[in-house]
Amino acid sequence: MDKMGQKLNRIFGRGSNNPSPQPAQQAYPPPNPPQPYHPQPHVPQQYAQPQPPPIPQHSYPQQAHEPHHPSHVDSPRKVFAHYMVGISDGQTREQWIKECQTAKEASIDGFALNIGPNDYWTGPQLQHAYAAAGEVSGFVLFLSFDMACGEWSVDQVVDLINTHKDSPAQMKVDGKPFVSTFEGPGWAENWREVRGRTGGIFLVPDWSSIGPHGVGEKLDIIDGAFSWDAWPKAGEHHMTTAADDAYKHALRGKPYMMGVSPYFYTNLPHYSKNWYSSSASLWPDRWASVLRLLPDYVQIITWNDYGESSYICDTNPSQIVAGAEKYVTGYDHSGFRALLPYYTRAYKAGTGMVALPHEEERVVACSMSSKVSSGDQKNSPWAAEVKEFPAEKGSGGSGARALAMFLGFV
Repeated sequence: MDKMGQKLNRIFGRGSNNPSPQPAQQAYPPPNPPQPYHPQPHVPQQYAQPQPPPIPQHSYPQQAHEPHHPSHVDSPRKVFAHYMVGISDGQTREQWIKECQTAKEASIDGFALNIGPNDYWTGPQLQHAYAAAGEVSGFVLFLSFDMACGEWSVDQVVDLINTHKDSPAQMKVDGKPFVSTFEGPGWAENWREVRGRTGGIFLVPDWSSIGPHGVGEKLDIIDGAFSWDAWPKAGEHHMTTAADDAYKHALRGKPYMMGVSPYFYTNLPHYSKNWYSSSASLWPDRWASVLRLLPDYVQIITWNDYGESSYICDTNPSQIVAGAEKYVTGYDHSGFRALLPYYTRAYKAGTGMVALPHEEERVVACSMSSKVSSGDQKNSPWAAEVKEFPAEKGSGGSGARALAMFLGFV
């Protein structure tokens, strides 16, 4: 083994001489799973107290013989990514098309569109999103109502579902539009009225705040459940599947959507948010759990939440929330997508014994901007950069050299 190979082996080896680094202490750990950022305080002053605008009516062509998107039946398992519409103000249809294409190239089946009740741009952006997804064959969308960032009326929810339920890009199960939430167990009884006024929905909410037992007490309202529990808890360094197992048991056979995230760090004092969840090996560890549990659906948390560092998209500066620039700008997370085609193929096949989707091997590396042992959350942003390098087969190839350069060895 050459000198460079020995250095890489010392870093990534699993022998007793190279123990896994101990993550730093979490800062201000929240009592519940981290909540997605919603940029209400950054609404321009003239929209500081907006009245919810009327939902624009849009007619989608009816498909008599194919009531929903053809891709819905090609595999029972699907992989989605959580998309924060709340930071998409001003985004064009062309930008939406590019993002849908990028996600599809990474073997993601669609976006869960996180929306709040008061953003004036929600209606126009949803129109762009559904139109764009309709141009990307096989890519689907569904609405995820953020119940933690404001009060939703039943009329608002009904209007949004009815507006988009006939879109060719709408995710459907048994002909019904797929609908989800971020939180909102207190809103649960309202979904009965929503069902009646929309002609039926397939409801898979995230009610992580009441846990598996609480979700299990509401099975007459829901069609499945999504868990936001995707990071190690305070004081823990590795993620287990205890919560996932509990959800599957509580659901009694109803579909389970498992949350998978690559990373979590936020330091936004103006939102009283400053904590880190151990993420050193979270991405591969969580996907290994997916391959063991084989949930009905997987939702990646997130596609574009820059404020909480969980993004896997190509960085879009216009979407970075004020205050997060110091740990987002210059820190590329696109490398997290490099292995997704393998993970999703294995997940859908139900076995890890599948062919690699690339003709060439690849090397993916992650580096931190600060020592994880520093414990300095206030002055040292824990930003992560994730790079992908094509690699020749065998050790010491071009990818290994590029990796060594990235880590500062050559």
